[in-house]
Amino acid sequence: MASTEFPAGHPLAAELWSKKTFVEALAQTHASKFMGTDAGSLLQVVTETQKDAGDTVHVPLLVDLIGDGVSEGVSLEGNEEALTYYRDSLVINELAHAVELKERIDKQRVPMRLREDARQMLQQWWSNRIDTIFFNQLAGISTETRAVYNGFQTPNAPSSSSAGNTNAQRIIYGVGTHTTENSLSASGTAEAFSLTCIDLAVNVAKRTSPLVRPIKVGSQEYYVCFIHPDQARSLRTTTSTGGWLDIQKAAMMGGEVNDNPIFSGALGVYNNTVIHENRRVPLAPGHTTVRRAIFCGAQAGLMAYGKGYSERMDWIEEAFDYERRFGVSVQSIFGMKKTRFNGSDFGSIVISTRATSPV
Repeated sequence: MASTEFPAGHPLAAELWSKKTFVEALAQTHASKFMGTDAGSLLQVVTETQKDAGDTVHVPLLVDLIGDGVSEGVSLEGNEEALTYYRDSLVINELAHAVELKERIDKQRVPMRLREDARQMLQQWWSNRIDTIFFNQLAGISTETRAVYNGFQTPNAPSSSSAGNTNAQRIIYGVGTHTTENSLSASGTAEAFSLTCIDLAVNVAKRTSPLVRPIKVGSQEYYVCFIHPDQARSLRTTTSTGGWLDIQKAAMMGGEVNDNPIFSGALGVYNNTVIHENRRVPLAPGHTTVRRAIFCGAQAGLMAYGKGYSERMDWIEEAFDYERRFGVSVQSIFGMKKTRFNGSDFGSIVISTRATSPV
């Protein structure tokens, strides 16, 4: 009886496995919930580099008009306002990883499906790496200079008013009088994450220029806040008004949110902010007790793929030593970064708080 098979090295098998690997890898990431090609997405995927040659894409931002306008008795001519554009740039590069399966006799000795295990492990590796890059960029971990961990551009530290723009402040140090992460990490400090931190971030988002735009979900608008498990623990152990019980009362119900990915796996909603927990929310550089929670709106980050890439990677199988050894590689070309215009982070605010593990 004849059967249809796709053996190792078959060109169709490679294409099917590459797409399956990347789709499943993205499904496992936190970042994928927030990807979209429109300007209302938290992580906007720009498509220019998928269509044309080049390793850099420039993204324009058109600033809101701020002129007074004119009324009766005042000439409009001579009182026009010029359009103001800022620009951010995103670089893409190649990232690849591989697994080598040794001698043929190894397949005989063990019952594991080595090729399938290699695919699953590479899939998990990609998922972990994409989320690591996502949080390193949005949290502004400028000390991470390894290109394969920062999306091929060194992350910008959270912007502050010292950048020459009084509206550029994009970092909050708890809810007390702290002004640096050093003071948060000092012995005896108990500046833990609380819902008041979100209140402060919402206030900053609404009063700065440019505004941190919320993400539209149906007729409603939401921000997203990523916190570390240690910060989530601080919320859970708060029993006073404005604590964990209050965000649990905010039921995420209704046709507008049931099927929207930004709510999938969320801890709850508070002050129109969807709270997500992730263990990759990073430590502040140089500190072991300070975590950088990340408060985000639309266009907080940018992502781009190379030509020929998107929902597929290059799945490459190669035989060595007269086919006695076998290797599997998964490769892609992409880049990711936090948006920044005119010296100010555009769609994100860092919330630094003391966060210590109970063990």
